[in-house]
Amino acid sequence: MIEAAGIQHEDEVLEIGAGPGTLTAYLVRLARRVVAVEVDQRLIFRLRAAAPGAEVLAADILELDLGRLFPLGGEVVVGNIPYYLSGALLRRLLEPEPRPKRLSLVVQREVAQRWCGEDGWSLATVVVHAFSQPRLAFTLPPAAFRPAPKVHSALVVLEVLPRPALRVPDPAQFFKFSASLFQFRRKQLQGSLARLSGLPAAAVAERLRSLQIDPARRPETLRLAEWEALHTAFGAPKCSSPEH
Repeated sequence: MIEAAGIQHEDEVLEIGAGPGTLTAYLVRLARRVVAVEVDQRLIFRLRAAAPGAEVLAADILELDLGRLFPLGGEVVVGNIPYYLSGALLRRLLEPEPRPKRLSLVVQREVAQRWCGEDGWSLATVVVHAFSQPRLAFTLPPAAFRPAPKVHSALVVLEVLPRPALRVPDPAQFFKFSASLFQFRRKQLQGSLARLSGLPAAAVAERLRSLQIDPARRPETLRLAEWEALHTAFGAPKCSSPEH
């Protein structure tokens, strides 16, 4: 994990879910500064004892002001991410400026594969490819953890781009549009876009063909450039709240 994170002596590091400090103890030997975040108060004493050189924060990562902690950005983010937090945390780290230099995160294997676009696209995949170049470094069996989870995990490394790959005037509106269409990720684009835009299905199909996108395709098959083209062609949909 340390090697995959590519940490240099001049780096600042944000560790998420530092736990008892097993990884933190290595990080403080390598980086100029380490901020270790752990939400479980019961582990804070052990964490501080394991890595006395780290800045330990007993906090929820989703509530921290990362711009205050790293006002220039460029930090390396590492950690074992609670699986239920992976989607919200990803957008929390990548969308606001200033952005990190690199994310090196252990997540559920299927999540890592989806982020890298290996198993169809999701909204998280769109976010990942808009702001970074992802790679799946290696997988981890359940026995690598205590207690052992019921799923396999993987380390995914996201090299954050100097400039976002998106070419849209309003990224927030773009992601709102994408989230709305992903309500129907396994349904054909023609029907989903007709429902969201209020246009007749025939008009939607004609516009999709003009973009060289088959109306029978599904949102999970689209790539970033195609998402940009759809957003330009159809704009903000009427329906913006994902169905549960």
